[in-house]
Amino acid sequence: MENIRTDLAMEAKEMYVQETNEDIDGVKIVEKKEDGMKISTIHVKEPAASKINKKSGTYITVHTKSVIQSDANKQLETAKIISKQLNELLISHEIKKDATCLVIGLGNWNITPDALGPMAIDKLLVTNHLFLIDDETLHEGYRRVAAMSPGVMGTTGMETSDIVLSVIERLKPDFVIVVDALASKSVERINETIQITDTGIHPGSGVGNKRKELSKEVLNIPVFAIGVPTVVDAVTIVHDTMNEILKNLGREAKEKGRPKSSLLPNILPIQHENLTESDLPNEKDRKKYFGMIGALSDDEKRAFLQEILTPSGKNLIVTPKEVDQYMEDMAHLLAQAINACLHEKVKLKKATNYTK
Repeated sequence: MENIRTDLAMEAKEMYVQETNEDIDGVKIVEKKEDGMKISTIHVKEPAASKINKKSGTYITVHTKSVIQSDANKQLETAKIISKQLNELLISHEIKKDATCLVIGLGNWNITPDALGPMAIDKLLVTNHLFLIDDETLHEGYRRVAAMSPGVMGTTGMETSDIVLSVIERLKPDFVIVVDALASKSVERINETIQITDTGIHPGSGVGNKRKELSKEVLNIPVFAIGVPTVVDAVTIVHDTMNEILKNLGREAKEKGRPKSSLLPNILPIQHENLTESDLPNEKDRKKYFGMIGALSDDEKRAFLQEILTPSGKNLIVTPKEVDQYMEDMAHLLAQAINACLHEKVKLKKATNYTK
């Protein structure tokens, strides 16, 4: 599990259950639907935290296809849900409405799938400087918000947490919100899930480049993180493709009778919709289709692929070809959500022509 790249708590929990075939004490999951979107809230406590390699705290995951479908109306609804979930998290930590916030956009401007944080910061409503003006009517309905994009260690030569800590010591905000791009172990979750947590974040951890964390323990004030998976590695893509083929074959076998391995060229290509884990063939049939590899468990397949691709440098980090459009839309969505959460006077409304 240590070699699998994911920043999502729900995936870390899923991997542990698949690997051990046992539930975890200390993990409580609450799922609900709102405006057609699934919201999964995971509360993690010890000893589960150390088992799944995630800190104790709350992880909220919103599942939405609004960005990949380029649907402005759904993106607006998603922004409202993110704003609501973030606000509820702030309230649970007793963050006051007039508390000062520092928003950090992590990532590298020069690498598109890693530029989500800086792009969101660019669209944020910052007000800290306006509070220097002695006009109470100007302040009503807004709170003090400052923002920064500290860059990455590869371009600054400094740990991001050290830069942020120095700014906090001077600005003295009451809490921090961090926006960052994440990594996922599932192709289906790329640009389709948004995770909100009160545990902070490890910059670069999803791509195996872990830096010092941004958390309450390091910064000495509450840290909330918003992240979106934008990349997967080649191992994940190969693994998911194999499973997709097996699911299609399994569904075909159920609907039309079990296909023989020698007939594979005659029954492909097959494309079924709404495939689930229940469509996977049994171990005997998986072995027919893919030989010994087909009989491996998910973890064994991933480990096998890792051993093949990593030494030769072929375990690439991959992002969708539409990443430019996705990042623009997602950055706008997150900035809208944060603005509405932090400022009572900001009302969400549909934007026109903000995508390129």
